Amino acid sequence: MINSINSLSSLSVTRDLAGVDLGKTEASSSSQSATNDASFASVLGNVANGAVNTLKSAESMSFAGINGTASTREVVDAVMQAQQTLQTAIAIRDKVVSSFLEVTKMQM
Repeated sequence: MINSINSLSSLSVTRDLAGVDLGKTEASSSSQSATNDASFASVLGNVANGAVNTLKSAESMSFAGINGTASTREVVDAVMQAQQTLQTAIAIRDKVVSSFLEVTKMQM
């Protein structure tokens, strides 16, 4: 199920999500964003990749809990973080769809 989310890159019109670098630290990304203008597609790509990574992490932590290698607290924390990430992704999706519908209603 999580692997099917990786196919989001096919939905990107401008660039592939696989090309987005997730290895940036917060300090370096803020300094780079001041010098480079980040496109909307790259920002959404970063959010989507972060969400996928969080969901994969929660899934692997759940399996570790089933195997007995992770504590219940660690599993609950990972699942709660994944739930929050999923809710955020849904809220962003709803805003994007709402904005798109408003733009299509505009008169030219």
